[in-house]
Amino acid sequence: MKIKKGDLVQVLSGKDKGLQGKVIAVHTETQRVVVEGVQRVTRHTKAGMGGQAGGLVVQEAPIHVSNVAVVDPDDNKPTRVKTRVETVERDGREKASRTRVAGRSGKDL
Repeated sequence: MKIKKGDLVQVLSGKDKGLQGKVIAVHTETQRVVVEGVQRVTRHTKAGMGGQAGGLVVQEAPIHVSNVAVVDPDDNKPTRVKTRVETVERDGREKASRTRVAGRSGKDL
């Protein structure tokens, strides 16, 4: 998956289409991401042992990774993520270094 925790993403489809938010969590096994302020659902919670109050809690639910795209830092529009490979010399050896790049503008993410 090319989306990582902390990325700014925009929702491409669904009831929250067009909203932008920061990625809170990434679930690679189910290919879903949790985005701040998107796909909010109401959960019924029971009172806990540590004095937690029961009631209704509104929280974010996971959304499929194909429904979100990373936002380009240059123009705040959704973009694809590409990788740029650079060779860096460390300790007398050449090593390949991968950098995530916005496909739209070519700037680093």
